[in-house]
Amino acid sequence: MNTKTYSNEPIDILLVEDNPGDVRLTEEAFKEGRIENNIYVTKDGIEALEFVRNEGEYEDAPRPDLVLLDLNLPRKNGDEVLEVLKGDDDLKCIPVVVLTSSKAEEDIVKSYRHHANAYLTKPIDPDEFIETIRSFEEFWFSVVRLPPVDEGE
Repeated sequence: MNTKTYSNEPIDILLVEDNPGDVRLTEEAFKEGRIENNIYVTKDGIEALEFVRNEGEYEDAPRPDLVLLDLNLPRKNGDEVLEVLKGDDDLKCIPVVVLTSSKAEEDIVKSYRHHANAYLTKPIDPDEFIETIRSFEEFWFSVVRLPPVDEGE
């Protein structure tokens, strides 16, 4: 098992988001944060699953330390991606945080039933959005202990 020392190694984050504005805001917030990170972006659920499975153009992609997942995605929506990730023994330990504009109680309940690790609602205001990402970064990478990367299992 390989455990990253988050103060020394960059965190690999997979952002699954089809809205270019939200991608830009998220990247900006993480860029200004205190934790060094690499953000990889996929624009739909099919690409996200190819990324985590190292398929197609993503065969050399790193295993993400964390997935930020929008629910409203083309081709395969976030609920379907979450269900696949958490149903796969090789992928289920990757923390998945739903980051979406939906405040619908049914989406929140469904996400947690599919074993999301957290559910964040995107604020409409860009400054609030950036502050949400910074708070998230502080919590997930300074307080929470992420699972080690399993090698050879």
